[in-house]
Formats: sequence, C-alpha cells, structure tokens
Amino acid sequence: MRNPYTATLDLQRQAWENAADVIKRSAEMPGANETIAESEVGETPKEIVYEENKLQLYHYESQTEEQHDVPILIVYALINRPYILDLQPDRSVVRTLLENGFDVYLIDWNEPSQLDSSLRLHDYVNRYMDNCVDVVRKRSDQDSINLLGYCMGGTMSTMYAALHPEKVRNLGLMAAGLCFDETGGVLELWGDDEYFDPEDVTDTFGNVPAEFLDVGFALMDPVENYVTKYVRFYDNVEDEDFVGNFARMEEWLGDGIDVAGATFEEFIEDIYQENRLYRNELELGGEHVDLENIDMPVLNIVAHYDHLIPPAASKPFNDVVASDDTTVMEFKTGHIGMSVSSRSHADLWPDVCAWFEERSQVEAHADEHAAVEADDGSSSVQTLDGIGPAYEERLADAGYGTVAALAVADAETVAGAVNLPASRVESWIEQAQSIDD
Repeated sequence: MRNPYTATLDLQRQAWENAADVIKRSAEMPGANETIAESEVGETPKEIVYEENKLQLYHYESQTEEQHDVPILIVYALINRPYILDLQPDRSVVRTLLENGFDVYLIDWNEPSQLDSSLRLHDYVNRYMDNCVDVVRKRSDQDSINLLGYCMGGTMSTMYAALHPEKVRNLGLMAAGLCFDETGGVLELWGDDEYFDPEDVTDTFGNVPAEFLDVGFALMDPVENYVTKYVRFYDNVEDEDFVGNFARMEEWLGDGIDVAGATFEEFIEDIYQENRLYRNELELGGEHVDLENIDMPVLNIVAHYDHLIPPAASKPFNDVVASDDTTVMEFKTGHIGMSVSSRSHADLWPDVCAWFEERSQVEAHADEHAAVEADDGSSSVQTLDGIGPAYEERLADAGYGTVAALAVADAETVAGAVNLPASRVESWIEQAQSIDD
C-alpha cells in the first residue's frame, strides 16, 4: 500500500507545478493579471465594535431604512478567514442579510499565537463567544439574539446555545459538523483513533498549521483542487468576471490560519472520534452541553454535495434537540458554494432570511413571555432574564417554578437540584428577590 504521506507530498508538488504554470501563463495575459490585482474581498462597510486577544467583532453598516429588532451574529470557523461570507458584493451572505433588514455582526477569530496554543473550546465558547453575544445584546437592547454558525462555527454555536439558551433567540447552522457516526464524510477518517492521533500533530507544531489543514482538505477532491479548476481558468481567462471570481476564491483558499493546539485536539477527539456532542455527552469547562436546553427554533442548512460535512453529519441533529421548531434546508451545492454561488443567493438565502424574519418578531415574543404565570397566580421564573422553557421546567420539577419560590431559595441547593453552576442560579435569585420585594 502506498504511504499516504508520500501521496500527500506528491499531490502538493503537483499543486506547486500547476500554480507555477498558472503564473507563467498569467504573465502572458496582462488583462487577466490586472483583473486579479484589482479583485477585492470583504468590501461591505463595517466597524470593529469589540476586541479581545486576537478576536475582532465586526458590525456591518445597515443597507435598509428599517431593520428587524433582533440582530444576527455570524460565527465562523476557527479555520480560514470569515470573508468567504462577504467575498464580493453580489455573492455576499453578509450583504444579503443586510439587504433583508437584519442588523449583522460577525466574529473574526484571527490567528492564534503560540501563547494561545492552550486555548480550549471552553475558552472560545464560554468566554469569547459569550462576551461577543453580550456586546450584541447590549447594543441591540435585546435579551436574546440570532446566531448563524458556519462549519466549525456552527458546531460551536450549538454548544453555546446549549450552555446559554436564554441568550439565543434562533439558532441557524450552515454545514455544521454535529453527528459523526459513519456519515461518510472525509473528515470522519480523522475520527478513527487507530490511524490518527491529534496529539502527534500538536506535539510537533503546537498550534496546527494552516498548511497542514489545507492539504488535508484539498485531498478530499484532489482532481478538482489540483487539476480541474486550473483547466477551467485557462478556458475562461478572457472572461473578466470569471477571472475576478477565481482570484477572490484563490485568495481565500490561500489565506488559512492556524488552529490553537488544545482546541484542535479537543475537537477531533470529542466531536469526531467520540461523537460526544450528538450523543449528549459533551462537557465544556466541567459543564454538560445538554442538548435538552436547545429549545429555541433551529434552522439546519446543509449542502447536498458537501464532501467535508455531508448532510448525514448535520440533519440527524434536529431529532435530538428539545426544540419543536426545527427546519432542514438542503440545497444542491457544495460546502463553500452555499455561501458564494450565485444560485445559492438567488434560491437559498431568500428562504433563510424569511425563516429568521418570521421568528424575530419581538412584540409577539414579549407578549407571550409576559403572559407566563404559575397556577397560583404568581409569576413564573420564565419572567426572569436568562430563564427559558427548558430551565423553567428543570426549576419547576425541583420545586422552584415561581419567582416567589426562587426568591427565598439557597443558590447552592438549587444549583445541585437542577445541575447548573451556582453563579448562574445566584443571578436568577437576585432578580427574583428584587421582583418579590
């Protein structure tokens, strides 16, 4: 059997040869060269509204006079740059959302340094993401917001929604890796601990190099990534629009970022190899990522031809969450195509925007929330900030289903009864006491 590492190096060498050939031919085509040089990415106007470590939180400039009250926070993967969601004006998820009246924010993780190699999923989800969500909540004056997570960002958004359900109004997932149990995805090969140990990588590099990941992803479809796309480029070199699109995509593909070593290990071992998220066995920072807490509406967007995250690695997730409002939108495109293809923006994204709009009516939600009362006439704990139906049910089962009962309770006792951190329960008790007084 051929050594897989030798095969990888051979394909990488072939890629360099192809790239050199493209450069040589491009030198003979000044028109194409000029188009490539002038191609810009991520052009939608934005401002940085929050920074922490390497992270930057972007807020995009509104493109409509009226906006929906509930904003959308886009959570991208820790791999590659998030401008794939704003690649060019006519193929921009960000711009499409803006044009449909949404207030849009996006997390740019940027590249971790070697000092960040010990960062874990707990840090990204419960610290960085939570801080960004709180910034968006405060700026929009909303108790809960919409999340839209792409690829690994969708997996992390799922974790966040399970740990902080009170802050998530609607959960949107794009090509999110959620269930890895013989789904047929190429990445599932990484889930076989007999052949792959992520510690071998992190022991060697610390953070996982972008080049290592790029080769792995490219090998999922080597003929397309190393041969066919260059042939298409030759055939369309006089088409200015094609050349511009090609240049933008190549810029993004070559603009990978390293992944924090500890997070890479945890993701491979817990998500791929052990399938703990889907099995409802995952813990972050000592807290159970309980899928029973995901009781908000869930939109699962999958790409029919996705070799990285096939539909079978996403769709079954809707059946294991507590929400009774789950939707699957399956579109005939690939992993990247759902965000950059013209067909996706014409036929998929209008449906996505309509889904979010229908579930982002603040007035109706607020009236429903305020109407929740206990049988004895006292206020239900759902009237407190941070408590949704899932937590309300836990508290009620433990005998703390009303504001009055929670106001006189002991935080440690309640925390033990409902399996939650005492610090979270303390904030609820403080609210209950202020109301009860």
